[in-house]
Formats: sequence, C-alpha cells, structure tokens
Amino acid sequence: MLSGAGLWIAVHRIPWMGPLVANGLRSVIGAENVTAIEETAYALEDRVHQLWRKDEPPKTYWEVPEQPGPAATASPPSAATPSPAAGGAGAAAFRPTDVGPSHAAWSAPGDGRWVPIADHAHPSDAPRLHKTLLHPDPNRSWAELFIVAVDLARVDVHLMAGSREPAATTEEGKPYERLAKIPEADHERLLAAFNGGFMTEHGQWGMRVDGVTLVRPRDQGCTLARHRDGRLQIAPWTRLSAGESDMQWWRQTPSCMVDEGELHPLLRAPQVRNWGATLDGNTVIRRSAVGLDRDGKVLYVGISNHTTAPAIALGMQHAGASAVAQLDVNWSYPKFLLYEPGEGGALAPVALASGFEFSEDEYIRKRSLRDFFYLTRKTPAPSTTTP
Repeated sequence: MLSGAGLWIAVHRIPWMGPLVANGLRSVIGAENVTAIEETAYALEDRVHQLWRKDEPPKTYWEVPEQPGPAATASPPSAATPSPAAGGAGAAAFRPTDVGPSHAAWSAPGDGRWVPIADHAHPSDAPRLHKTLLHPDPNRSWAELFIVAVDLARVDVHLMAGSREPAATTEEGKPYERLAKIPEADHERLLAAFNGGFMTEHGQWGMRVDGVTLVRPRDQGCTLARHRDGRLQIAPWTRLSAGESDMQWWRQTPSCMVDEGELHPLLRAPQVRNWGATLDGNTVIRRSAVGLDRDGKVLYVGISNHTTAPAIALGMQHAGASAVAQLDVNWSYPKFLLYEPGEGGALAPVALASGFEFSEDEYIRKRSLRDFFYLTRKTPAPSTTTP
C-alpha cells in the first residue's frame, strides 16, 4: 500500500515519472489494462476529493484588479491607429471582453476577468496576452481552468515536433530530422510555449510540419492549421482538407469539442470516450485545449486541473472560443510556460500558475519528447513612412 501511494505521489510530482510508468506498463501488461488502472486510480482520487474538499471554496491564483478598465475587443483598429503588426508601444490595445464566472454561485473572486500578462522583455509594449481563471464544474470547486487569450494580430504561433512523438507513420516522416526545441533564432522574440497533442498510438491523429507529413490526417480529426498568410483555423479535417496546399502546418486532435459555436453532442452523453485518448472523457484529470474566437483573431489556450472533457469544453466556450480542440491530457503533459529574461540574459520559463511541473530548460534548451507549440512576437512590419 505504501509503495503504491509513494508511486502515485511520484507520478504527480516528478515530470518524467508518469510517462515512464505508464509507457513501461503498456509494454508489459498492454494498453487496455493500463487504461483500466488509470481510470480506477483517477476515480478513486476524485472520490477522495469529493469527500474531503466538498466544502472547499474555489481558489484564485493571481491578483485581479478591483475595477478593470474598459473592455476593448480584438476588432481591427481604425486607419489612424498604428498597426498591431508593429507590435510595440504604439500598437492598438488588446483586451478580450470579460465573461464573468462559469457559475455565478460557484466561483472565486475575479473569475472570468481578463488580466494582462506582462512582457518583461518589452515592458512598454501593449499586452499581447491576457489570462483568466474559471471554475467550470458546478460539482467540483477544485476543478480549475486557466485560459490565456492571444492577440493573433501581434503574435505568431509555431508548431514543433517532439523527438519521439508524434511517432511517424509515413515514409517521408520517418527520416525527418527533429529539432524538438525552440530554435535559438526565435529566442529573442519568444513569449510562451505550451504542450501539443496525443502520442501517435493514442488515436493516430495526424501532423504535418516543415512540409513533411509525419502522420496522415484522419477525416474525423479536429485540426488546428496555420495557413501561409498567418491565419489559424480549427475545424474538422473534412472541412479543411481542400486547402491543405495553403497550410504551413497542421496538427490533429480528437473530434472538435466545439465547432462553429456548437458543443459536440457526444459531450452531453453519459459515457464520453472520445476526448481522453485511452481514458474515458468523464475521467477527472488535467487536460489542455486550444480554441479560436468566431473571427479567428484570438487564440485561447486552456490548461485545467481536475476536469472532465465536458467541463473544459464548456469553459473554453464560455471564455469566447467558437471552435475548440482538446490537446494532451494527464498530469505530466499539459503546461503553459511564459519566458522571461533570467540571470545573464538567458531565458527562464515561468509557469502560468503554480502546481505545474517543468524544468528550467523546458522547450528551449532541452529537447522535448513530444510535440508542442510556441508563441513569438510578430516581426515589426516595414515602415511605409517616407522621409
């Protein structure tokens, strides 16, 4: 019993322990048996939490201003306003509209209010990122969803393959050389990074990057795609496939949780299995997701604690996403890291909120085993002003 408890604690505190244990067990007892063990363990953990934390109020993780400023949308600036592509102090203000708590009677102070994230390398710049916290599960006060809103007018989104995942299944993908970390050329512009999708064996969800298809797309896969003109889309592959030649990269996930503003009907079903990879979608675990607003101008990145698939989907939708794709799940993988100048000028990662495990070299100096995304300041547009 003690050894089992110690192993459970280690899996939840040592970043590499969870993957090592799960992958090792899969090779010995099979994936289905590992899934059964994981679901049983997470169900037991949830029952313990419901017993001991049932009267625990939702908590907050950062200070929220008492009186937020006027909410500005991400709509295009007027012709007289400096272009956001300039990215500097003169850029148009970006602030998503506050959405308030997911559940009015079940929230922490500041839930659903957007707080700017400081860019410590460019402190005079208008914020490119904002964050908010939601408690999306009316039955669990400890279920938390941390969301970052990204101004796509001034931020570029990049996809990087991991050193091992997604494991290539195509002939062109197998010899692909994987850098598996953020290129040094992008360090000066780096804002943040967050986890990617599932391992190949957990659904065979496709990925293409650097002109190479590592895993072929599946028709039912929800696909996050970047076009050559910088536009992002999240939609089922069947709706995007005709424009693949115009895509710079794409990454697939299980079926879209939210598509064109509508929640996937299976997320209201009693047994939800599509969004947990091998795990049941009703399993209460750490999850991650990405979303886009209706106009494709704001990217939402969500990282949760103790949520079901329906809870994170509804939370992302509440925040403003009209299209939502779930990324990786389980304790070790979901994370959102901000990068700040550290000692000697070297970049140092900082977690969006406490409780997320990472290393000081995560994504920047240490190769990642699994794919991930990263965000950079857009290169300033050339000046058109004549002397």
